[in-house]
Amino acid sequence: MNPKYQQYLNLAQSKKKENKKLLQRLKKMKPKELDQIINDLHEKAFEIIDCLECANCCKSISPVVKDHDIQKISKSLKIKPSVVVNKFMHLDDEQDYVMNVSPCPFLMKDNYCEIYNSRPLACKEYPHTDRNKMHQILDLTLKNTLICPAVCYIFEELKS
Repeated sequence: MNPKYQQYLNLAQSKKKENKKLLQRLKKMKPKELDQIINDLHEKAFEIIDCLECANCCKSISPVVKDHDIQKISKSLKIKPSVVVNKFMHLDDEQDYVMNVSPCPFLMKDNYCEIYNSRPLACKEYPHTDRNKMHQILDLTLKNTLICPAVCYIFEELKS
């Protein structure tokens, strides 16, 4: 991982309490105002952060994989959906399909995704900071500061 990105993650780790306090302030904002601010910061973050230099999400967490995702992956790999599930996934405690291993079995050495065009929706949308109704996922966003340097960057910018 790019050392600059690791610094963001270290910063997020060291500022957990501060970020939790910020989260409480964010929860008091008007939803549309919050969306606009975070969406703008998302754009700024991804001007300086390149996912291909990081891929920490693919290396450390699994997306929730829905049935339609399994169908797309199956088509892409030219194998039956049941084989995709049996080979790469399991049901977690919440009865969601997740990957069997970390890093993701589809992550290649160069941080590209083997199934990029048919990757799960949760992967496409990660880290979820360019969406509306951010107030609904603020707790998840706080957790993502520890995984995604871009989310950490966004939190640091929100403080200023």
